[in-house]
Amino acid sequence: MSLRGKQKRFLRSQAHHLQPIFQIGKGGMNEAMLVQIEEALEKRELIKISLLQNTDEVAEEVAQVLEKEIDCEVVQIIGRVLVVYKASSKEKYQRISKDFNSI
Repeated sequence: MSLRGKQKRFLRSQAHHLQPIFQIGKGGMNEAMLVQIEEALEKRELIKISLLQNTDEVAEEVAQVLEKEIDCEVVQIIGRVLVVYKASSKEKYQRISKDFNSI
């Protein structure tokens, strides 16, 4: 699923006030972190992930891994912060995707 310009703009506006809930540090990306990120996306649909200064990971590479493993969309990368979106499969958690689908 590839996002259109208006959809990305909408998601960026929704993510503006969010704080990063995951930090990738010295340990880098691992399987447990991918599972936690996927669970958080199921409940929140839109999250921010930050890369700490002591990590060897590059934001673009982390974005590729997330898109491949979790099947989500990286909406934006600003420096060392990624904005990630995935529509929830459960209706009770679909707050953002209801508005998103109308765009």
